[in-house]
Amino acid sequence: MSKSLILGLRTVIYKVTDLESAKNWYAQVFNTQPYFDEVFYVGFNIGGYELGLQPDECTVGDNTVTYWGVENVENAYANFIAAGATSFENPQNVGGDIVVATVKDPWGNVIGLIYNPSFKAE
Repeated sequence: MSKSLILGLRTVIYKVTDLESAKNWYAQVFNTQPYFDEVFYVGFNIGGYELGLQPDECTVGDNTVTYWGVENVENAYANFIAAGATSFENPQNVGGDIVVATVKDPWGNVIGLIYNPSFKAE
């Protein structure tokens, strides 16, 4: 049997209209401070998984994305497309060595794919 391209759950991202307020709220409710804090993204380590906040002016629909860890985003993305998924966001580098992409399954669900060598699941 061939090895799965999927490594396991890694990241969930919530898109928010007020990043600073959301950062403070999530820091309070999870009783932790972000490990990554920039104007374009705030990341928390919650029990070995990443909770990310991303600014977005409109949070209606498609505002939550769960990312599955992969060794190679381009290969996994191509595999999903070949299986009938449609592209939602093409593979892109989002800083450092981190690469993400999203696809929609045949039922319209958004599936995130992420390669993040600096964030290890516990």
